[in-house]
Amino acid sequence: MKHGGMIAVGLAAPRWLSTIAEADVARVAQGGKISADTVLVVCQLSGGNDGLNTVVPYADSLYYKARPTLAHKEDAVLKINEQLGFHPNMKGVHGLYKQGKVAVIQNVGYPKPNRSHFKSMDIWQSASPDDKLKHGWLGRHVDNKLKAGAVNPVMTLGLSTEKPLALAGEKASIPCFASLADVQNMLGDKDSERMLREIQGTDAMMDSPTRVVQQANKSALDAMSVLSKQLSTFTPKQTYGDDAFGKGFKQISQLIGASPATRVVYFSAGGFDTHARQIDAHGKLMENFSNAVTAFQSEMEAIGKADKVIVLVFSEFGRRVNENASQGTDHGAASSMFVIGSKVKGGVYGGSPNLTDLQDGDLKYKIDFREVYAAALDNWMGGDSEIVLGQKFAPLGLIK
Repeated sequence: MKHGGMIAVGLAAPRWLSTIAEADVARVAQGGKISADTVLVVCQLSGGNDGLNTVVPYADSLYYKARPTLAHKEDAVLKINEQLGFHPNMKGVHGLYKQGKVAVIQNVGYPKPNRSHFKSMDIWQSASPDDKLKHGWLGRHVDNKLKAGAVNPVMTLGLSTEKPLALAGEKASIPCFASLADVQNMLGDKDSERMLREIQGTDAMMDSPTRVVQQANKSALDAMSVLSKQLSTFTPKQTYGDDAFGKGFKQISQLIGASPATRVVYFSAGGFDTHARQIDAHGKLMENFSNAVTAFQSEMEAIGKADKVIVLVFSEFGRRVNENASQGTDHGAASSMFVIGSKVKGGVYGGSPNLTDLQDGDLKYKIDFREVYAAALDNWMGGDSEIVLGQKFAPLGLIK
């Protein structure tokens, strides 16, 4: 059940603030820390990124046959090995790959793929293709941490105008902010914070919808109070673009540099639903993503955090193998993921896509995305993937 927030009533507060009330209950308290000091950044490519034009099977003639206008030529791609190469605009990521800092996970998906944006994104964010698990995979991770005691209100944060399902928990209320500038502006003085707390109140009946909203708002205010004191302590030094990826990774670097208790940051950028005139639009997205994540990696290295931070990159599905009549691609199934960082075992996982064995015109998955989540949970975050994912998945060996 989703409830509108109360905090913005009567004040010039940003509309996104109401999204913090989407969690089922708000029980996050200050003071606790998880044992690990590693940080997971989750980067969502919303709209269905074209995996075949991101990691290009340039040595396969069927790729060029399927895409007479969209295929990237062999002499343009940034080669990974004798079969695969990055999109020509991903020079930064290619450089990181050559340094052993990029894991390219190919043919990733799940059983009985769904081509609906909304359903497939729910599957990825809940990590439950059969709908048996409630809430989000990161929300369940925080729920599990809460069983061992209180957690810090800034342990897990979202940067988005809408709260993603991935951050929804049964007990945990995970704050989600449109931007760090809003956090600083909202709580710039004690009087503003006092008014916000008084307006949202805490007097509704226990377990009522209003009380749920009040508790969720309080959780966000607690996080904002902590962050507003910390964010001014660190200013990113790298150059970031003025696009969604540049702005996002700049803010993530500020969070990590200023907030030592933050362990998970969730961020999304859209534009990947490339049904028509894909070449230019997708090329710009790949360039912006590559430049931003490369600047972010340089930032982490400059501040001594490179061994503590990895970036997990996913999209809700790939695109069809064959291009359409509008010089674009339609919704597909299996695609590629990236895990990026100094502690990543770089290389290609899952091999090259098999263009001779398709399922309804789509790539078949070889690697279940929950094997990647299991690696992040068990081998990086100090979590328990069997509890969070509802069953045991063998973690991919992505972490050094």
